[in-house]
Amino acid sequence: MLTAIYPGSFDPITNGHLDVIGRASRLADRLIVGVLLNANKNPLFDIEERVEMTREAVRPYPNIEVRHFDGLLVEFAERERARIIVRGIRAISDYEFELQMALMNRRLKPDLETVFLMASENHSFVSSRIIKEVARLGGDVRDMVPPQVEARLRARFQRSEN
Repeated sequence: MLTAIYPGSFDPITNGHLDVIGRASRLADRLIVGVLLNANKNPLFDIEERVEMTREAVRPYPNIEVRHFDGLLVEFAERERARIIVRGIRAISDYEFELQMALMNRRLKPDLETVFLMASENHSFVSSRIIKEVARLGGDVRDMVPPQVEARLRARFQRSEN
């Protein structure tokens, strides 16, 4: 059984992430969406909310599991017996960073491969950071995130305005 991991902060998960997830789910028997608990970031949503939103979004895929992790991705991959890391690339600037990470992961665990999937054109500009900023300013993000994420963003920013 071939297991792959698609790691990220998913703060929040976007339709761009779901595009990569859907395509990656066809490349492996088992795809784990690994939600990173990163103490260096100040996420809008806590780890439980991010895991819950991600699980809701990937429910239609029978071979996808959602788990949170902390620490080195290669250690998480080893615990899950994954052989592939999936990363989405939107622009050349993503590639430069992702290449560094892939090379470091290869150095730490040589038998773990990284596969890059190009973002679809209609999602190439979408990032969680931009989604949060547009939502915070009252913009419409319905076409860029799953409905449950859009509702949570609206509720979160309405609360912060009151």
